[in-house]
Amino acid sequence: MHNKIIAFNKSQRTVNEDYRAGDVVKVYRKIKEGKNKERIQVFEGMIISIKGKQSSSPMITVRKVSKGGYGVEIIIPINSPNIDKVELIKRAKVRRSKLYYTRDKSAKALRFNFTDAKDIKITETPKNEIKEENKTEKVIEDKK
Repeated sequence: MHNKIIAFNKSQRTVNEDYRAGDVVKVYRKIKEGKNKERIQVFEGMIISIKGKQSSSPMITVRKVSKGGYGVEIIIPINSPNIDKVELIKRAKVRRSKLYYTRDKSAKALRFNFTDAKDIKITETPKNEIKEENKTEKVIEDKK
């Protein structure tokens, strides 16, 4: 039964989750303004935690320090329809899965060793291609 739940959750995912704590990402969110207006807002920050990796929609917590030195965090379901895309900028070498200790430290005190996204091999596929793959898998399962 447990394997069936994991297989179902994998089939529901729309984005490849190769993200981990310490990644600096740009999150493109769809924001509704008024009745018919919609725009995309970019939020760039470091992933400090990932929760629910086995579920159909894992949640990531992204933190940035905005102007004035205020820390801002958003918690995002990765597979939400309001998330246009999540773009990897760079990756830090960290030893923890949850980086909550970064809340108390300044940016200068953290001093992570970063590698550029160009040097990291991530197999990202657009949302449409993944949905088509899931449909073919369901058809194969139905025939059995």
